[in-house]
Amino acid sequence: MKEIVVISGKGGTGKTSITASFAMLAGNDAIVADCDVDAADMHMLLSPEIKHKEPFYSGQLAVIDADSCIQCGKCADICRFNAIPYQEGIYKINAIACEGCGYCARICPTSAIHMEERKAGRWFISNTKANNTMIHADLDIGAENSGKLVAKVKNEAKKIAFKQNAPYVIVDGSPGIGCPVQSSLTGASYVVLVTEPTVSGLHDLERVVEVVKRFKLKSGCIINKSDLNHAIYQQIIDFLVHKDIQLLTSIPFDPIFTNMMIKGKTVVENGDYAVAEKIEEAWNKIKIFNQI
Repeated sequence: MKEIVVISGKGGTGKTSITASFAMLAGNDAIVADCDVDAADMHMLLSPEIKHKEPFYSGQLAVIDADSCIQCGKCADICRFNAIPYQEGIYKINAIACEGCGYCARICPTSAIHMEERKAGRWFISNTKANNTMIHADLDIGAENSGKLVAKVKNEAKKIAFKQNAPYVIVDGSPGIGCPVQSSLTGASYVVLVTEPTVSGLHDLERVVEVVKRFKLKSGCIINKSDLNHAIYQQIIDFLVHKDIQLLTSIPFDPIFTNMMIKGKTVVENGDYAVAEKIEEAWNKIKIFNQI
């Protein structure tokens, strides 16, 4: 089983549209994992039918037993996050501000405060219109630890891939280079970098390539909107050569990405359109590079 992770140094490059198109082309040869849990949107293109869902717990949350609280205010005084306001005659925990450090519970003279596991989101197993299984998730408002949720989504996807003997796990990673991205790269077989020829596109590509190189992973690049700026496009080509990164394909700017997203469809569902052919060309190269 090969794990193909699609990432971009910045948002807005068309990463999710391209990943969802790979999922359509792979069909039941792939298990799909939407690891962009901070802003999951692949479900809008693959129309998942949820078959299973579970809450995701991560971190701790302080809870005050109002009957045991003597309202001494020591907990509020020592909380450096101002997470225990005095409201309507009682001390309450602000769940968004609480960092779960547990110091308030330790200093409470009546043991009125205890720590509970914090519900941080949900994760799902779904069937998609591409005739494959998709693992996806969403974080609760203000919840953290998205790196752990990414790891959960990936691990569940790999379990199902082994169970179904699927040759691929296709992962839609987060933009940027933070913890969720690094979590999505762990255990990857091949990384697809999606970029665009803009100043910020080149800058963020350089940053994310440094991360990929640190993981010692093979990678290829798709340059979307390749005709936006010829000078920067050439800089990207030179950079890829210098870093020994394969160019998978270049896709000229085309409003089909936006138009198909509005329709809730992937680009490759538009038949023989030139962009669809470019994406299929890239997918075929990825399969060859991974020798399946």
